Amino acid sequence: MRNTHKLTTIAVLVMSLSACAVGPEYQAPAKVADINVSSPYQQAELTQNWWQAFDDESLNRLIQRALNENRTLAQARANVDRAYAVFQDADNDILPKGTLDAGYQASENAVLQPTNDSVIIRGYSTGANLSWDLDLFGKLRRATEASEAQAHQADILWHDAQVQLISQVATSYGEYRGAQLRLVVAEQNLQNLQQSRAIVMARLEAGMASELELAQIDVQMHQVNAAIPAYRVALLTADATLSALLAQRPGQLELDDMPRLPQLKKPVAVVEGENYLRYRADVASSERLLAARTAEIGVATADLYPNVSISGFLGFLSGPGLSLGSDTKSWAVSPSLSWQAADLGSVKARIRQAEASSQMALAEFEQQVFNAINEMQLALNSYNLSREQQLSTELQWQASNKAVAISRERYNAGTGEFLDLLDSERELLRSRDQLAQLQQQSFIRLVEIYRSFGGGIQLI
Repeated sequence: MRNTHKLTTIAVLVMSLSACAVGPEYQAPAKVADINVSSPYQQAELTQNWWQAFDDESLNRLIQRALNENRTLAQARANVDRAYAVFQDADNDILPKGTLDAGYQASENAVLQPTNDSVIIRGYSTGANLSWDLDLFGKLRRATEASEAQAHQADILWHDAQVQLISQVATSYGEYRGAQLRLVVAEQNLQNLQQSRAIVMARLEAGMASELELAQIDVQMHQVNAAIPAYRVALLTADATLSALLAQRPGQLELDDMPRLPQLKKPVAVVEGENYLRYRADVASSERLLAARTAEIGVATADLYPNVSISGFLGFLSGPGLSLGSDTKSWAVSPSLSWQAADLGSVKARIRQAEASSQMALAEFEQQVFNAINEMQLALNSYNLSREQQLSTELQWQASNKAVAISRERYNAGTGEFLDLLDSERELLRSRDQLAQLQQQSFIRLVEIYRSFGGGIQLI
């Protein structure tokens, strides 16, 4: 009874000590108190399906293929699996370990005595070898906390890789459609110039125009022709980028030749008071890194204290007769204690390293927050200004169309100056190409809004 009481007391003491863990308990950063990243996977479907708001079947198909085939994304997914395997391995370290072993041994003249000459001894052992680190000061538990935080970080970064991939595909798609649009615009401009050239040629044949006027209109036609190869290069570049993102060879996108840029049917809405930082994977991942670095302080601090472990054996040991029975049963218990007492200077240095790493992680987290806030605001402002510029250019293009029609009509009737026609044609070319560029720019900046908001922004 007394022995049972002693064993119970020892067990309770060990459990009480095992409940302790040195090092600081992790607390969410207080210096940026309005940030809540406790649920980094909130509304994951929303953050990964935002592109469907464009209602563009070709874009939907490209993004879905990229999500299925992109190798960088596959690498990020494998990194998640690896990180969780590391966490599971660390989590198991707190439990007793054991192996089942069986061994056979034969020896001759094992002892250097005359009586043992030519004597062969045979024997074997079989049983379970067990070991258990009691983790009295929480080194293993802190290591588990660190590996779990790193596994969460890998998971967050995988979600971020999806958002980044979707944004890259959408941006490259916009560049592809933009190059198509500018190519079509150039071809339309050539047609307009050919109409003007036909008028100049007719007037030249009638003796009402000069060779200089014909040469001047030809100059504009050659300028437009010279720009067309650059648009084709931009188209090939966008094709190559998209193909790489989709893990396929160039020229296999199977996109139609219709130069249309996706448009939203509803405007983008930023909800006042909404914490969009919770969708930002860079903020959430840096917070998880901070948690891991904080736990690593405890891992280093635990080395200031002794480490207690127990090893044992339970099985059978056989002598020369190789018999197996109750008389060959064997067991052993070997408690041990180790302490880095002679190397505490190095232990304290490692603690300072861990503390410095934690401070670095805190500074990184805070900087990520400020970067994210400014990036989101810049994306909104840039898109709004791009839309204003696009609307103004649309009005400019409409006015240029009207000016060309009037100039052409007057010049054909002989009441207008050729320079007026030439200037209006030049302005029409410039404004129409600029409008195509701004349409592409507005779409890309809209994609940047979704990317900078982590895909969490909504439509109204």
